[in-house]
Amino acid sequence: MIADALKGHGADYVEIHFEESQATSIVYRGERLEEISRARNSGGNIRALVQGSWGFVSFNRLDGLRDKVALALVVARLASREPLKLFLVEPVVDTVIPQLKKDSTAIPLAAKKELLDEYNDIILSSPKIQSSRINYRDGRKRRTFANSEGSYIEQAKTDLTLRLTAIAREDNEVQQAGLSLGSNGEFSAAERLHEQAREIARRAAALLSAPQVKGGEYTVILDPVLAGVFAHEAFGHLSESDFIYQNESLQQVMVLGKRFGGKHLNIIDDPTIPNLRGSYKYDDEGTPTRETYLIREGILEGRLHSRETAATMGERATGNARAINYLFPPIVRMSNTFIEPGSASFEEMLGDIEEGVYVKDWYGGTTSLEMFTFSAGEAYMIRRGKLAELLRPVVLTGNVFTTLQNIDAIGNDLEMNQGGGCGKGGQYPLPVSNGSPHIRIRHCVIGGR
Repeated sequence: MIADALKGHGADYVEIHFEESQATSIVYRGERLEEISRARNSGGNIRALVQGSWGFVSFNRLDGLRDKVALALVVARLASREPLKLFLVEPVVDTVIPQLKKDSTAIPLAAKKELLDEYNDIILSSPKIQSSRINYRDGRKRRTFANSEGSYIEQAKTDLTLRLTAIAREDNEVQQAGLSLGSNGEFSAAERLHEQAREIARRAAALLSAPQVKGGEYTVILDPVLAGVFAHEAFGHLSESDFIYQNESLQQVMVLGKRFGGKHLNIIDDPTIPNLRGSYKYDDEGTPTRETYLIREGILEGRLHSRETAATMGERATGNARAINYLFPPIVRMSNTFIEPGSASFEEMLGDIEEGVYVKDWYGGTTSLEMFTFSAGEAYMIRRGKLAELLRPVVLTGNVFTTLQNIDAIGNDLEMNQGGGCGKGGQYPLPVSNGSPHIRIRHCVIGGR
């Protein structure tokens, strides 16, 4: 049916997407089980390119597919824009099925609830804990992609995320601590977290009496979670080429061959790494994926592309066109974005800091072009080369390009964070991973009292 609908359309290019999905969601707010649900959904879309203009139509049923293709052509002809080309990609016929040891979507709903009940009981029974929040979600999608160039690809993908939060209160003071994790659908990632649940409860309570750092400029060490978020949020989005070619001021900054850091700095986006949330074999335009160095030895070397942006900018498609679901067209998105490990140990980084701050985890933040503000979920003073007292959560602010130049040490302990998701263009949460070793940054502005 799909292949037949791609014939005799009269467009320059047509692609059809169809997906079937299932999802489980479990949400707690304190003692209250707020949501427990299973859902199934299906639908698809058509993109048609006619004389440089895109037409996009989404649908829920496969019947009448040729009429839906015709409608996408009508929509394309109504648009008016400069002619565009697509980067040439060889047609692919393939089927991709995930290989999981313990598929989360096959675990009974009652077993998932029983496990989360245990975590919630641990958090709520801890001293000074007023409430808790638990958000669990898993899902599976089977996507079919076909285009008028001869590609026909079926890909199945599973996903899992879990967030545990402990909220402590004493008098009028409220603090919280949390744990975010995810996987490519392996349920084992959500198991045996009882000690971690106790730890976030202990930390939330300890934050009630923790001091607040004095605001100022410090040498800071970022843990792999926060450093990975920095790589993703502060720099990765600037490497998405649809953002670059629509922004003249950014084009003047993100010039290939320009130095952004020392020779020890390498930032990579790679969807080919096995068993990560942001991994996939083909993007949503049927382009095979590849490793892309964004920064190599401190020099801006590459950026992320769809077929359209690659042809427009005269570069190579990287396989980074992705859509959150069938209601949206694919746009340029990151996959697994990380800072490559260096040679320094954590102890070596600490060793020559007279007074600094060690920041861990990510609580929130915003970016605006090259400026960023991040809230760390956990922080400690560094005094005379040693970790010292626990601090209230701190805020880091700065210019991403200045901060990249100020990274003077990169650890040898790469870790990938798979919790959370990425948002862009109304499409959230897209499964991604980000990571880093510990990194040390000189002259970083920390907000405090």
